[in-house]
Amino acid sequence: MTTMTLQVPDFLEKDHEDTVRFFAAKLYESGKLSLGQASQVANMGKWELPKF
Repeated sequence: MTTMTLQVPDFLEKDHEDTVRFFAAKLYESGKLSLGQASQVANMGKWELPKF
């Protein structure tokens, strides 16, 4: 897996985990990632991500 750096507004840093989960969920929703890949990016169980 490749590491990517993304610059986001400072106020999103306090919700870092939620921000990463949001991006992973959106990439899954758009078909860019499979459910397993998105779950791995979000550091969640495969069946937890769809509930997010």
